[in-house]
Amino acid sequence: MAVEEIHAEMVSSVWKVLVQPGAQVSAGDTLVILESMKMEIPVLTESAGTVQELHVVEGEVLQEGDLIAIVAHS
Repeated sequence: MAVEEIHAEMVSSVWKVLVQPGAQVSAGDTLVILESMKMEIPVLTESAGTVQELHVVEGEVLQEGDLIAIVAHS
């Protein structure tokens, strides 16, 4: 089973969390929406799978490289 680690690409805040651990996701689904410099940035999964871990909460400030989620692909 492959595991995808999803990290923040820039300093941003977590505007909205759209999934919870255990959720089934499809390729291209939005997991969370980040906000940086008044722009909304969707964070997508690359492949279908199950959200194993979610490491952020709404309102949290992230630094570049912070872990957002882990998705297991079947």
